[in-house]
This record gives sequence, structure tokens and C-alpha cells, in this order.
Amino acid sequence: MRASPALVAALLLIAACAPARSQDVPVNAEDVMFVQMMVPHHRQGIEIAKLGAARAATPELKTLTAAIASTQQDEVEMMLRWLHSWEQPRTPPSGAHEHHGGMPETDVKRVQALKKSKNFEYDLLSLLVAHQGDAVRMAAAEVAGGANPAVQKWAGQVRDSREGQIAIMTNLLKR
Repeated sequence: MRASPALVAALLLIAACAPARSQDVPVNAEDVMFVQMMVPHHRQGIEIAKLGAARAATPELKTLTAAIASTQQDEVEMMLRWLHSWEQPRTPPSGAHEHHGGMPETDVKRVQALKKSKNFEYDLLSLLVAHQGDAVRMAAAEVAGGANPAVQKWAGQVRDSREGQIAIMTNLLKR
């Protein structure tokens, strides 16, 4: 049985549109660890930002936190696609985090305390400044040591955007 020329052409077109295999793009341990660490970091940031979007009274803060939650959700999905395409687990092996810079998570108790805060906007801004500062440091490490061009480019964007957010939030704290 011979395949028709149209079928062969269609199969070749489909193959050409398929995503690149993980071996075709350079990926090193720094890239993998960065993405594995950033997924839970972003999820925690989304949780914090959603609290801000729901409870902030200051319009600028309400808008900023809603934008953070939305952007970081899209970024989580992108990072999960990267890990899948690299055939890497979503989370690093136990203990690997500490050997790779050990960036701490934002204290879960502080997030819980924020939910009950009587000085909500101040506490939200303080927590988000620290949280986004951690993202800046993590992204800087990826830019310095990663191998994947797309991940390094995105890490540079993360570093720059989070520094901008920190500046905005610092100004809001001064009001």
C-alpha cells in the first residue's frame, strides 16, 4: 500500500510544525532548577496578589496586584510547558533546592497573617516587596548561569519587571 503524495506532504507539514525535541535546545541544571523553583514561587505570589486585588482600597495597588496575579498565572503555565518539553519533573528532588542557592519561600505564616491584617495595604506591600525581591535574585542567577536562551531572556524580563514593581510598591509605601 502506497501513501498518496498529499498524505506524505501533510505528514511532513505536521512534523515540521511539531515542537522541537528537548535535545534540540540547550538546557542545563540551572535552567531546570530555576523553573522548578519559580513555579511554586509564582503560585505563592499569585496567592498574595489575589488577596491584594480583592482587599486593597488604593486603586493603583488593586490594579498592580490584579496584573501580578494574571501575569504570573500565564508564566506558571509557560514554565510547566518548558519542564514538560525538557522531560523534567515539576519539582526538584528533595534537598536539591538548598544545593542550588536555597532561595527561601515567603514565610507561609506571613501570608496567613496578611489575610487577617488590620494594616492590610502596608503589610501587603511589605510582603510583596520582599517576595518580588526574591524573584529578582532567582532571575539574576538564571541570567548568570543558565543555558537556554528563551529561559535566560525571560529571566531578564522577570528581573527587570519585578524591580519596576518593587519601585512602584516602595513609592506606595511612602504615601
